[in-house]
Amino acid sequence: MADLKMPEINYVVVAGNLTKDPIFRQTNNSTPVVNFSIASNRKYKDSSNAWQEDVCYIGIVAWNKLAESCKERLRKGSAVLVDGELQSRNWKSEDGHTRSVVEIKARRIQFLNKRSKTSDNGENGSEEHDVFIDEEGLDYTEDSFDKFLSTEESDLLKKEI
Repeated sequence: MADLKMPEINYVVVAGNLTKDPIFRQTNNSTPVVNFSIASNRKYKDSSNAWQEDVCYIGIVAWNKLAESCKERLRKGSAVLVDGELQSRNWKSEDGHTRSVVEIKARRIQFLNKRSKTSDNGENGSEEHDVFIDEEGLDYTEDSFDKFLSTEESDLLKKEI
């Protein structure tokens, strides 16, 4: 049997709503980092054909300019689409036990909530588009997630937000 080389793929895309405000801090060398968790809902029909909902809570970490964008734009309940990779980390807790967590290290985050632009005189102007920000802080405003959704998925998303 020939030796098989397994591809090294670690890619995750998930959408959900923040469960609480993001936690922003800086490392000892002033690198910005933000942590937050999202609730991602899955709807399905059970054996009796009734709609059920399952919720998965997922930890997210973002660094550098992406962390700063999250600090400015995200709050509890904000809807996001996160593109990244799974990472695990271990640490010793204060009681001496080793703890571990698996979370998503974000590469890009699309902020799904619409925000109204406010003019200089305080009046609401036009709505701002969804924004997709990557690790370098590059703005992909025209790169909308919506174009990949079926009509049914789009309707479900509208009901969630």
